[in-house]
Amino acid sequence: MQSEYKAMLDKEFKYYLEHQEELVKQYNGKFIVIKNNSVIGAYVSEIEAYNVTLKSHELGTFLIQLCLPGKESHTVTFHSRVVFN
Repeated sequence: MQSEYKAMLDKEFKYYLEHQEELVKQYNGKFIVIKNNSVIGAYVSEIEAYNVTLKSHELGTFLIQLCLPGKESHTVTFHSRVVFN
């Protein structure tokens, strides 16, 4: 079941990447909820997007994405003090 959710979320993220420019024109700075390759909501905060969407959609079946221009808006960098030899 978990791999199903991952595949679905990968599909939704791919949709975001492919339509990012047009989505930013409409939703810049908002947290958008994507399901089935369409935006089903836009919110001021991530927690609002989560709470409202969870009322009518199962957890793991939608993607919440901060809608901003550029790839930096969806690139995650992790910092660690661990040293590998």
